Amino acid sequence: MAEVLVYVDHVDGAVRKPTLELLTLARRVGEPVAVVLGAGAGQAAGTLGEHGAVRVLTSEAAEYGDYLVVPKVDALQAAVASVSPVAVLVSSSAEGKEIAARLALRIGSGLITDAVDVEAGEQGPVVTQSVFAASFTTKSRVSRGVPVITVKPNSAPVEPVAGAGAVEELSVSFSAQASGT
Repeated sequence: MAEVLVYVDHVDGAVRKPTLELLTLARRVGEPVAVVLGAGAGQAAGTLGEHGAVRVLTSEAAEYGDYLVVPKVDALQAAVASVSPVAVLVSSSAEGKEIAARLALRIGSGLITDAVDVEAGEQGPVVTQSVFAASFTTKSRVSRGVPVITVKPNSAPVEPVAGAGAVEELSVSFSAQASGT
């Protein structure tokens, strides 16, 4: 089965609810592979495994706490290169949208923001978006590259399910921009 990268939003290893929702959505498309960055990354593996992550890629470099977005984009780009996922899911926060947009640009892929549902389709993941103040619902898919999708919080239920949760260290080479202002 294809793998889906899920960027984990956490504080010192305590996983936030929108990430658990992303794991539920990722299981609809493939096998979730969680990417945990920053201090306490290794502590999140248990929770992620309980919610279906088959693998947990971790990196606890100091750059994630010292700088804002670029080190996280560098890490996700490394994860995409090592996993070859069918999609990358990120929580639709201000930072999440910035990370997703930069990642999509770097890997030459399409970006869909503010999704409320994700499902498997014949030509890749199909995303449901609620638009114009929820007056209309649209279905979209990315036609080029690995889809990078941001999902609005509270779009899916949190569904615990046992996964392997095998922890692997993610090797990241930070770009020159990572330590910029």
